[in-house]
Amino acid sequence: MSVTTRAAVAAMFDPAQETMSRDELQNLQLRRLAWSLGHAHDNVPHHRRAFESRGVIPGDLRSLDDLGAFPFTTKLDLRDNYPFGMLAVPREQLNRVHASSGTTGKPTVVGYTKADLENWADLGARTMAAAGVRPGDLVHNAYGYGLFTGGLGFHYGAERLGCTVVPMSGGNTEKQIAMMADLGASVLACTPSYALNIAELAEKEGVDLAGGPLRVAVFGAEPWSEAMRCDIDRRLGARAHDTYGLSEIMGPGVGAECAERDGLHGWEDHFLFEIIDPNTLEPLPPGAVGELVITTLTKQALPMVRYRTRDITRLRVEPCPCGRTHVRLDRITGRSDDMLIIRGVNVYPSQVESVLLGRDGIRPHYLLVVDRQGSMDRLTVEVEADPLLPDGDYASVGKDIRHHIKSLIGVTCDVVLRNPGELPRSLGKAVRIKDLRKA
Repeated sequence: MSVTTRAAVAAMFDPAQETMSRDELQNLQLRRLAWSLGHAHDNVPHHRRAFESRGVIPGDLRSLDDLGAFPFTTKLDLRDNYPFGMLAVPREQLNRVHASSGTTGKPTVVGYTKADLENWADLGARTMAAAGVRPGDLVHNAYGYGLFTGGLGFHYGAERLGCTVVPMSGGNTEKQIAMMADLGASVLACTPSYALNIAELAEKEGVDLAGGPLRVAVFGAEPWSEAMRCDIDRRLGARAHDTYGLSEIMGPGVGAECAERDGLHGWEDHFLFEIIDPNTLEPLPPGAVGELVITTLTKQALPMVRYRTRDITRLRVEPCPCGRTHVRLDRITGRSDDMLIIRGVNVYPSQVESVLLGRDGIRPHYLLVVDRQGSMDRLTVEVEADPLLPDGDYASVGKDIRHHIKSLIGVTCDVVLRNPGELPRSLGKAVRIKDLRKA
C-alpha cells in the first residue's frame, strides 16, 4: 500500500487511534481497563462474585500484567444468567438486543446502549476501511440479519463509512447473484463458505462476477483457510479479507486484515487480547499458539472480563507494513471445542480444508464425519466430486486425498467422494463436523 493511500485511509478516522506507539496504546488500555473492571464489579452481581472468589478487587489492577489475577468469563456464564443477568445497565437503557442461535443450549443474549452501538458502527467502518472498502462503494451484504450480529454489524459499519448498502441477508442465492450483477456490487460481505456457494452457482448460470466491478470481499463468522482465499480470489475476482468478531464481545469489527493480508489487526483501543493454554489456562507469550481471551475496554451494557473465546490463534506485536500498530491475530485455525482428537492426533476442519482445496477432481464442499469403531474414534472425510470427474476415478481420487491428509496432518482417515450437489450448501455458517459418537 502506498504512503498516499495509507494516509487517505487513516484520514477517514483518527489516525492517532490506529498508529499510536505501543506505550501510548498500553497506557490507554490501562486507563480503560480500570474503568471496565470497576464498571463490571459494581454493576454485575456475577462479576462481583467471581472477583470475590479469586480474592481480587478492581483496585488491584496496577498494570496490564495484573489482569491475569482476575477470573475468566465463559459462554456458560451468560447462559446461566439468561437473559439479562450479565447486564451492567438497566434493561431499559438498551437500544438493541442480539442473541446467539442457542443450538447447544440457551442462547447467549447481548445488549447494547446507544454509545455501544456508536462504537460498534465506528469499529465496523474502521474494519471495512482496513480491508479496502471505500466511501461510495456498493456493499452487497449477504450476512444474516436478525438476532445474529453479522448482518446489522456490517450494515451500520458500511453506512458509517459512507457506502451504499444492499441488505440482502442470506439465502435465495439466485437473486443474490442477479442483484450483485445488476446493481454493480463492488464489495461482498458474507461468510467465506457462502461466497463459494455464490461463485459456484454464478459459474453454473454463466454470470461473470469475476469480470464485473466486484473488488473486495469481507468475510468472517467461521474459520477458513488460505487455500480457500486463493480459490475465492480467483473465482470472484475480488480480494478476500478476513475479519474477526463475536457477539459476546461486540459482533463483527473486533479485528480485520489490512491490505497486507498478513494477520488481523485487533482494535486494542477497545479490546485487550490475551493468549492462554486452553488446558492449563496459563498465559502464553506473544507468538505462541493458544486460545484467544478478550476483555472489553469500552462496553457499557455488557462488559466482558477475560472472555474465553475458544478460538485458536496467536498474537504478533511486530510492526505491520501498513503503518498500523495494533496487535495482529493470525487467522483463526479452529476452536478448542471444535478440535477433533483422532487416534491421538489433533485435527481442525481448516487443516483438512487446506488439503482439499485446489485439488483436481473435487469441489470445495466437504464434511468431517466422526464415529466410533470399537474403542477408537474414526474420521471419514466426505468431499464432493467435480461434475467432470468420471465415476470410475472416484476411488483413485479418494485414495490420493487420503494419502495427502495422512502426510500433511498425520491422521489416518477414510475418504468418500459424493456425487455433485450431494453435500448441503451453506447459507451462512457452514457445518463442517457431523459427530455420530453422541448418537
